[in-house]
Amino acid sequence: MPALVICGAPAAGMPGEPSRVVDPVTPVVRATDLGFTRGDGVFETVGIHGGRVHDMEPHLERLAESAAMLDLPAPDRGAFREAIAMAVAALLDQLDEVPETALCKIVYSRGDEHAAHHLAGGRPFGIAYADVFPDITRERTLGIDVITLTRGYPRGIGDKAPWLLAGAKTLSYAVNMAALRHAAARGADDVILTTTDGFALEAPRSSLLVRLGDDVVTPAVEGGLLHGTAQRAAFASLGRRGFACEYRDVRVDELPDADALWLTDSVQLLRPVRSLDGVARDVDSELTAAVLADLVAGG
Repeated sequence: MPALVICGAPAAGMPGEPSRVVDPVTPVVRATDLGFTRGDGVFETVGIHGGRVHDMEPHLERLAESAAMLDLPAPDRGAFREAIAMAVAALLDQLDEVPETALCKIVYSRGDEHAAHHLAGGRPFGIAYADVFPDITRERTLGIDVITLTRGYPRGIGDKAPWLLAGAKTLSYAVNMAALRHAAARGADDVILTTTDGFALEAPRSSLLVRLGDDVVTPAVEGGLLHGTAQRAAFASLGRRGFACEYRDVRVDELPDADALWLTDSVQLLRPVRSLDGVARDVDSELTAAVLADLVAGG
């Protein structure tokens, strides 16, 4: 059974009640909440590995950055930190054994559109939701099949059109989920999104790592991408193993000749790409296992 916590005062300086654990089947979101009706809010998903929360502070930092891009009131990081701890504790308390992989999703919405003008919103709303994640041993060891799909805009669109919210982790994830459904319909596990001018971006829920000899690169966050938390940890692990790690623009035509490709995120951690656009690729099982062990041990 998952665990749900209502964040009593999710916005910085906001008066409110203490955070509280509620029955996860309890209705908590108003039908007029702007996060529900318009996707006007932000979220983060924190990985829980072996019962330990990983990279909480980078996630809270990124939540604040996304909120600022949406002109939301600054989230109260302390309140969300407490809500995460409460949700994870409530989840683990009801389990007979500690799960290998779990997650805690935090959601921060602008609030009820009828409480104020819809562009400003009313009282912000926040929750933390923890649950066990399905077994992903196969994906982590054998690898995944990936296709490239266009995102529909050129590199750097975030600087030219900030209202598109490139680089913000918003609740408006319909396009990302549509991309994953399209991939599944084509027999693939995931997607690498690309720009119209030939650059690789990221996956709908993961960052991209590209090994080129002794270098490992990930697309530059200045291109309007999320700065991945697991990607940073993977860079640290790879750096200790002698690889030069770099943020830079990555062209799509570099991917077929790369020595290795991985997708990395806070929950699934590290998944090697075993085929790209239907073309089989070698999987570096030894290196993947070593970096994955570092990510599991981190926190």
